Amino acid sequence: MDARLACIIGCLWFIGGNRIFADDEIVRQLSQEILPAETGFKELSAYCLAKIPPMPMFANLADWQRHAAKTRQRVLEEIVFRGETRVWRGATTEVEWLESIVGGPGYRIRKLRYEALPGWWIPALLYEPDHLSGRVPATLHVNGHDSDGKAAPYKQIRCINLAKRGMLALNVEFIGMGQLTDSGYSHHRMNQLDLCGASGLAPFYLALSRALDLLLELPNADPQRVAVAGLSGGGWQTILISALDERVTLANPVAGYTGFRDRALYACDVGDSEQNPTDLGLIADYTMLTALRAPQPTLLTYNAKENCCFNASWALPTVRDAALPIYRLYGKESALRWHVNEDPGTHNFLRDNREAFYRMLGDFFYPEDGKFARTEIPCENEVKKTDELRVALPESNENFHTLALRLSRNLPRRTWRLPEESSRARQRLGELVRAGDYDLVAETVGQDRLPEMMIRRWRLRMAKSWTVPAVEFEPPASRGVIVIVADGGRKSLASEVRRYVAAGQRVIALDLFDFGESKALPHVNCPLLVSALGDRPLGIEAAQLGAAVRWARQRQAEGTVTLAAVGQRTSLIAIVAAALHHGPPEDGLDRLELSLPLATLRQIIEEDRGAEWPEMFCFGLLEEFDIKPLLALTSAPEITIRAADQRMREAFSDLAQHCRASGKSLELED
Repeated sequence: MDARLACIIGCLWFIGGNRIFADDEIVRQLSQEILPAETGFKELSAYCLAKIPPMPMFANLADWQRHAAKTRQRVLEEIVFRGETRVWRGATTEVEWLESIVGGPGYRIRKLRYEALPGWWIPALLYEPDHLSGRVPATLHVNGHDSDGKAAPYKQIRCINLAKRGMLALNVEFIGMGQLTDSGYSHHRMNQLDLCGASGLAPFYLALSRALDLLLELPNADPQRVAVAGLSGGGWQTILISALDERVTLANPVAGYTGFRDRALYACDVGDSEQNPTDLGLIADYTMLTALRAPQPTLLTYNAKENCCFNASWALPTVRDAALPIYRLYGKESALRWHVNEDPGTHNFLRDNREAFYRMLGDFFYPEDGKFARTEIPCENEVKKTDELRVALPESNENFHTLALRLSRNLPRRTWRLPEESSRARQRLGELVRAGDYDLVAETVGQDRLPEMMIRRWRLRMAKSWTVPAVEFEPPASRGVIVIVADGGRKSLASEVRRYVAAGQRVIALDLFDFGESKALPHVNCPLLVSALGDRPLGIEAAQLGAAVRWARQRQAEGTVTLAAVGQRTSLIAIVAAALHHGPPEDGLDRLELSLPLATLRQIIEEDRGAEWPEMFCFGLLEEFDIKPLLALTSAPEITIRAADQRMREAFSDLAQHCRASGKSLELED
C-alpha cells in the first residue's frame, strides 16, 4: 500500500467517529514517571563502581618502584599524549619576558607569556625577590575555576608571601579562566580533540610542564626544591603534574580531587572534562596518582564544610589511605601530611590553609632555618587589580576549538571499501564505541486501555545494569513497529507518536542513557565517568537501542521494524546502532528514519559543541568514520532523512546513488 494512502486511512481511523485522540493525552502518557527517583545517577554510580579496581598492595619497595615507573610511562603515552598530541610533546616552544612592575617591599612582578604548545600562549607572572643569591626554592602556583584567574587575591597573597621569604613564585593562568575565558578555552571543548583522536588532556599537562621548564631555567632556581600548589582545579593540576613529573619535590593540592570511587558516589565530585580524561581509570585512579608522589613531601589539604566538592570527611581518607602504605615502604610516613580547614571550612585557600603550606615549606625546604616565617606576612595592601596584572597576548591564540578545527579538516583518514570491508568496519566501530550486546528483561509497570489503542509503560532492564523507561502505543491491527528516541526525551515525541499511530504503527518511545527520565542527574558531567573508566556513552546508548529494537521485533510478529530518531544526538546513536546490527533477516531492521541528523561528524566541531553531549565525543571516532560510511554500513534497506538541508543533500548525493546500486534506498526530505 502506498505510504501516503496508508497514512490517510490511518488518520481517518484515528479520528474514529468524530472522536479525536488529543495530543495532550499523548503528552500525558509520555510524561508519566516510570523510573524511581534518581535512577539515572544510581545506575551510573553502580556501573562505574563495578569497574574501579582497588588500590593494589605491594610487598616490597622494588615491586612498587617498577609499577610506579610503568604507570607514569603508560599514563603519559596512552592518556596524556595519545594520537596527534604526541608531536606537541617534543615541539619547540617559546617564552617571552615582558615588562616588570613594582610589587611591594622586597620583590617585583615580572610579566611573561609562554607557549604550552606551538601557538597556544599562557599568560603568567613571576614574583621575584629583589635580592637573590645562590639557589632558592622555585614554586609553581596553579588555580581552579575562578574567573579572576591569576589575579585572585588569595593567590596573589600566597605568591607575595613566598617572594618575601626569598622564593621564586610563578603564577600561571588556568586554561578557561582569567585572561583565557573565551569559549574556545572552555574545558568541555577539550572533548572536540578527543573526537579527532587527540588527547584533550595534553594542553593542560603541557601548560604545567612548560611552566616547570621555564621556572627551572631561572639561574637562581633550586631543582632540589620545587613546589606546586593550587586550589580546586588547581589542586587537580597539582596532583596531575606532581605525580607524573618527578621534578616536583613538594606538592600541596588543596580541595582538588578524590578517587574515582568517590566521584561515582558523590555527584558533586565528578569534576569537569579534564578531571575525567578518556581511559585514565584503566591505568591509574587518583589514589594511584597520590601514591606516585612517594617518597616526596606531599600535603593533602581539604575543607571540613565544603560548599563545592571534595569534602574532607570522605576525600581525604580516600587518597591518604591509598598512599600511606607506599610512603611506609620508603620509611617516609612523615613526608605525607594532611590538613583539614575548619575556619571557614568552605572551598578555600585562605590564611589557615596557606599557613599550613608555609609550615610544610619550612619543614622540608628550610629545615635548619629557625627564622623561617611560618605564619602569614600581612600584605593585603599589596594585592593588585586585575588590569594591573594583565599580560599581553597575541591577537590569535590557539585553543581547544581552533586545534580541533584544524585536526578535523583531513578526517577521517581511513576510507572503508564497502560492502567488501563491512565485517571489518563493523568490528572496528564496535571497538571504538566499546559497544556490548545487551540482554533485555521487560517489566510492565502500568497500562491504559483507550478506545483508540492500548498503552503500556515498561521498564526495560538491560545487561543487569541499566533500566530504560519505555511507553508503548499499540493501535488495533498494527502493521509494524517503530522504536523512537529523541534528543528532547520521550516527552517531546507527541507529534511523532500521533503521526505513526495514525498510520497503523505500534510505537515504542524510549529514554536512553542520559536522556529524558534516564538522565544521570544531578551533575551534567556524570556521563564523563563512563569514558574515564574505559567505556563510551555512545556505546552504551547504541547497545541499549539495539536491544530495544530486538525486543520490539518480538513484540511485533508481522510487519516492518523501524528505528526512528529526532535530533543530532539520538540520530548519531541510531546510526551507530543500525551500523553495528547485522543479524539474520528475521531479526533485522527494515527502516531507519532520522530527523535533523548531522551531515558529518565535523559539524559537531564546526558548531562548537561541548561535552554536555557526551556521546558526540567518542574518542577517535572521526579518525576512522563519518556519517556517510556509517549509514552505508547499516543493514536497513530503507533510510529516510527528514529536514535535510542543502549541505546534507550535497553530502549524501553519492551515497544515495550507491544505495540504489546495492538495492537499498536513501530518501532525503525537506
